[in-house]
Amino acid sequence: MNTTSFFSDMLQSIAERGRRFLSLGPARNGDVNPVGTMEALCDTLLSSRGEASGMALAKNILDRWQGFDQDKRRDFMLALLSRFGPDIERLERAIDAYRADPTPKALLEMSMAAEPRRQELIRRLNLAPNGIATLVRMRADLLELKAQNPDLEAVDTDFAHLFGSWFNRGFLVLRPISWSTPADILEKIIRYEAVHHIGGWDELRRRLAPEDRRCFAFFHPQLVDDPLIFVEVALTREMPPNIADLLKEDRAPIRATDATTAVFYSISNCQEGLRGISFGNFLIKQVVEDLRRDLPRLDTFVTLSPVPGFADWLSRERQAETSNALSAADRSRLAALDEPDWADQPEIAAAIQPSLTAAAAWYFLRARNRNGKTVDPVARFHLGNGARLERINFLGDRSERAMRQAHGLMVNYLYKLDDIETNHEAFATRGEVVAAPAIRRLIPADRSSRSLVPGPDVFPPGVRSVDAPGRKGDKEFTS
Repeated sequence: MNTTSFFSDMLQSIAERGRRFLSLGPARNGDVNPVGTMEALCDTLLSSRGEASGMALAKNILDRWQGFDQDKRRDFMLALLSRFGPDIERLERAIDAYRADPTPKALLEMSMAAEPRRQELIRRLNLAPNGIATLVRMRADLLELKAQNPDLEAVDTDFAHLFGSWFNRGFLVLRPISWSTPADILEKIIRYEAVHHIGGWDELRRRLAPEDRRCFAFFHPQLVDDPLIFVEVALTREMPPNIADLLKEDRAPIRATDATTAVFYSISNCQEGLRGISFGNFLIKQVVEDLRRDLPRLDTFVTLSPVPGFADWLSRERQAETSNALSAADRSRLAALDEPDWADQPEIAAAIQPSLTAAAAWYFLRARNRNGKTVDPVARFHLGNGARLERINFLGDRSERAMRQAHGLMVNYLYKLDDIETNHEAFATRGEVVAAPAIRRLIPADRSSRSLVPGPDVFPPGVRSVDAPGRKGDKEFTS
């Protein structure tokens, strides 16, 4: 018998007994104040001491929440903000006590008093059968509501704090995804793919079945059939310059034992409610270890990554009165980007290429956001993991989305195992972008010493990936 299923069934049974004991029922249409009823149930849950009654209350609250429309869900989140924050009187007493006598005991009391009551409420809601899955969906709604209600940031911080513990690496299980994986999980791989759209089962088979293809996913013990994040890997003999060669239907597969290069060409976050909870760095490192163990000939580990914010950044530079990144000649040549079919005209594409790749080098190496960080969210992820910016690929992806977001550019990030820690330290402590000399040479000498350009973060609509915070909408890149 499946242990997880048995445990889940046992919790369900305990919750049902508690529900009968407390005479709890589902929300009724005649309830004139359903959010107020929910608040009262939450107060009762926080004061509950019995395990069965606590499970029953938690399940009832989550069941009611799932029946709410968006307006009631917003009102409930606002109630969590206003009614379930810290106990202010207790906190003020603790602060006064610490000021009078700053002992470790007084500091502990102040820390405990400062914790919002909603954190304990969320912990207790997690007691419900399948509670963690519902809480993840609840946070997905919260992220959407937060855009119109910025004060809900405090509530989101509490969810994120607890999720950071519940979904830490120690609880995650890495599982290979293959053509023989159960169909319900494969269907989710198709649905969650956030980088290169999977058109159906035939295309999924081409990505999973051949000997030179791999896919791995992280799962959580309480979400056994729903991946948190997955990576698609191509085994090749060289670092690829474009995505078309990796995904074309008529390509000739190679034997896995002949491969020398592992290409991470898609990393997709699956759960919107876990946005901001980092899994990608652990995933890449674990997959590298597993691949090296199974295929000792592999000596190169690279990504083939999109550049989802480049076109927006370049557009602003082209329109700016002055630009450190572009010369007058660059602006003139790049005007051809406004022609919808420029990539299909070899002479125009060849004329654009030097200015476009030089601008891309500036974008990666010199452009900074208002916080002084590298503008590109994908770069921040991989450089923060210790990768090196290895190559800029002109027209690496000619799909409609890639042309719109990056004028077709893709990049390779190289994970050289001996250099990962050094590269990470350079980026994390000094903000230094570790890049191949060929990329640094793309910036003309007369511009290489100009000041960094601050600007806003670039998050195109619909991005949902390990590298950039996601939003509902079109599926985008991951890694």
